[in-house]
Amino acid sequence: MSGSGANPFAQFKASFTQDGTVYNYFDLPSIDSKYDLLPFSIRVLLESAVRNCDNFHVLEKDVQSILAWTPSLKQGASDVEVSFKPARVILQDFTGVPAVVDFAAMRDAVRELGGNPEKINPICPADLVIDHSVQVDFARASDALAKNQSLEFERNKERFTFLKWGARAFDNMLIVPPGSGIVHQVNLEYLARVVFESNDADDSKILYPDSVVGTDSHTTMINGLGVLGWGVGGIEAEAVMLGQSIAMLLPEVIGYRLEGKLGPLATSTDLVLTITKHLRQLGVVGKFVEFYGPGVAELSIADRATISNMCPEYGATVGYFPIDENTLSYMRQTNRSEKKIDIIRQYLKATRQLRNYALEDQDPRYTETVTLDLSTVVTSVSGPKRPHDRVSVSSMFQDFKSCLTSPVGFKGFAVPSEALAASGEFQWDDGKSYKIGHGSVVIAAITSCTNTSNPSVMLGAGLLAKNAVQKGLSILPYIKTSLSPGSGVVTYYLRESGVIPYLEQLGFDIVGYGCMTCIGNSGPLDENVVNTIEKNGLVCCGVLSGNRNFEGRIHPNTRANYLASPLLVIAYAIAGRVDIDFETEPLGVDEHGKEVFLRDIWPTRSQIQEVEHKHVIPAMFQEVYSKIQLGSQDWQTLEVSDGKLYPWSGVSTYIKRPPFFEGMTRELPKLNSIDKARCLLLLGDSVTTDHISPAGSIARKSPAARYLAERGLTPRDFNSYGSRRGNDAVMARGTFANIRLVNKLASRTGPNTLHVPSGEEMDIFDAAERYREEGTPLVLVVGKDYGSGSSRDWAAKGPFLLGIKAVIAESYERIHRSNLVGMGIVPLQFLPGQSAETLKLSGREVFNIALPEGDLKPGQVIQVEADGNVFETTLRFDTEVDITYYRNGGILNYMIRKMLD
Repeated sequence: MSGSGANPFAQFKASFTQDGTVYNYFDLPSIDSKYDLLPFSIRVLLESAVRNCDNFHVLEKDVQSILAWTPSLKQGASDVEVSFKPARVILQDFTGVPAVVDFAAMRDAVRELGGNPEKINPICPADLVIDHSVQVDFARASDALAKNQSLEFERNKERFTFLKWGARAFDNMLIVPPGSGIVHQVNLEYLARVVFESNDADDSKILYPDSVVGTDSHTTMINGLGVLGWGVGGIEAEAVMLGQSIAMLLPEVIGYRLEGKLGPLATSTDLVLTITKHLRQLGVVGKFVEFYGPGVAELSIADRATISNMCPEYGATVGYFPIDENTLSYMRQTNRSEKKIDIIRQYLKATRQLRNYALEDQDPRYTETVTLDLSTVVTSVSGPKRPHDRVSVSSMFQDFKSCLTSPVGFKGFAVPSEALAASGEFQWDDGKSYKIGHGSVVIAAITSCTNTSNPSVMLGAGLLAKNAVQKGLSILPYIKTSLSPGSGVVTYYLRESGVIPYLEQLGFDIVGYGCMTCIGNSGPLDENVVNTIEKNGLVCCGVLSGNRNFEGRIHPNTRANYLASPLLVIAYAIAGRVDIDFETEPLGVDEHGKEVFLRDIWPTRSQIQEVEHKHVIPAMFQEVYSKIQLGSQDWQTLEVSDGKLYPWSGVSTYIKRPPFFEGMTRELPKLNSIDKARCLLLLGDSVTTDHISPAGSIARKSPAARYLAERGLTPRDFNSYGSRRGNDAVMARGTFANIRLVNKLASRTGPNTLHVPSGEEMDIFDAAERYREEGTPLVLVVGKDYGSGSSRDWAAKGPFLLGIKAVIAESYERIHRSNLVGMGIVPLQFLPGQSAETLKLSGREVFNIALPEGDLKPGQVIQVEADGNVFETTLRFDTEVDITYYRNGGILNYMIRKMLD
């Protein structure tokens, strides 16, 4: 990872010896006395800059800029740009497939331009976890897990074969086979080093903090272990893998002080939903949040990881917990060696990166500080459409009723008064008739990610299930229930603690180990349920222990979706509805006819911790992870090519050579202004990457479905957009294919738009194709927080393929703005106080955007003219590196030209 030039900070190297081995490191405190005032997260940035300083990739001024970090930095006003080289990159297969596809295509491009294709090879270590998104086609069945995994391997064999080829073709890439767990939990339990150990330039050992960027926005979960990491676009991750540093503005750091203790009935989920709402209100987009205070020591690493995982939902770049002795104890619990832990402790003490949360004299300076008393946290859920709309469970039944009648929006469905009592009945397989209405729960999922990393809430759910069964409670058969743990370790301790039979009796069978309901892969609901919902216009509900509940993401027929702890998922499933007052209304009756309330079956925090201490032990982690790279028998028997260049198939509907490098030349292309452009979509606020590039099922009447049908596939073989991210033809057709997309140019919700010159309404892809045939460039005009949600590179690649040349937004989500730049799309931002509405833009105008060819500067003012309406925008190229990427036509084109030098 070191640069090619002499390191000007080499004199600050120090070492210690353990068991005859000499370990080198950079003695950061000795560089400057200001070091001890720096937030711990900034110290990680500093170490990377010091170690990698070669005055080429990383400049000496980068080190000085980080050392001079001051709390007075103001986001948006700071122009302090630094370079950061993370220790490693982590990919999950949804982004890993396109990354390997891009690498394979880049090798072809380098060869065609006369270079050595094998130069396209990861330099930065890359861990690729195949945590494949499993469709929950089977539930409430003892063999649901085996059936789902068998079906997923059958559906995705070609993709898995391609990834296995990639592991052989590219060096420095570790692949964790399918069925092992979700990427974030495998990262936490197995891949994370906390302190990295590698060979220095002279082959001696050098130690440095583990740091990571990943192609999922929830990469931040690793911050709970004291590993600085955040999500980036797949495009940017590929550049890092090729040795490119990340250019970033030095961030503000918000100090979030925790004090007190959680109450006996509160869970980490309640805590994170409280923090998420608080920080969203505070406004932390683009900032680091660093947790401190005596309350942190009261939280387990799993609790901290749960808070860090939700970082994208509160909008920060990272939610960082500095390393303390609890971190090292967790490493011991997860079967890291005692020798390794001793080395880590020595290094952290020597560089003053080991935190004692009880010592206030270790508290660094922060830009701003806020405080939360843990004892004030109450049982909570979030919804019905956004993860930061927290509602206390005690007021949930009132809040839902209010949402029914409120205007359409994030907290409203505008159900007319005469329809509030709407309901419907249907017959079930057991011959009984069931009635549902507004608020009825039809999906209840303990789904992977945020909460299934946490033994306290998973064991808590198991104990609640046990208590419920013993009281004679059950769940209505039409509610689709599922349990998808984050890793095999979870299954292990659930089994050892004896709670699995009770979970299964309530319908929470283990269905797989990947992204499921939280990403829209709950599988189909029964047709009788769907017909009843649609016929009566019902606002039915999903309750899940995931981290995202945006409209249209969970299921087309659950208009309201609530994030909740695994315990509450079961509780609401037993209740069968969300408009219940748990304080006054019982869940049911026991065998003696006595009413059973939620408080009667809810386990206390101390009861849960007693079971956790007994059953979550190092031997479990050793058993699960000792065989993780071996994979299943299906994985082991996959036959793959040994070639360094991929043999593209002309008939594959999964893996296709992308067109990103077609027509590329060695010379830089000429930059032109964007003239006579049309607006493809006019969108409002909070358009997420799920709206732009859905990961879920492919609708049968969509352009993507037509494409697949033309190639002989039937709907049962369409699979999902997520699984087809290696095929640009499918993904281009799936761009903006979300059924809940609200485009102000269209007369109805969904993936439709207006072809302005003809006045015809049509599918978005078809309109883009017509504009392409007419030689018309395209722009998007959007509101605030454009591109929030998952760090989905196809949310930038798709618009690029549709012919989008620029986006004009009120504000951007950090990762998505970077992805747009990475694809050569111009991100423009309305001036403060201005928007499409204030400027009276209808979206029917012809747009002309004047880009100065030889004088582009970060953040400069760019003039836009729309049918005589002239207004100014800010160019959201935030760094000089952004401009370099744009001039090259994108980040990958830049890397190819570098390889040709």
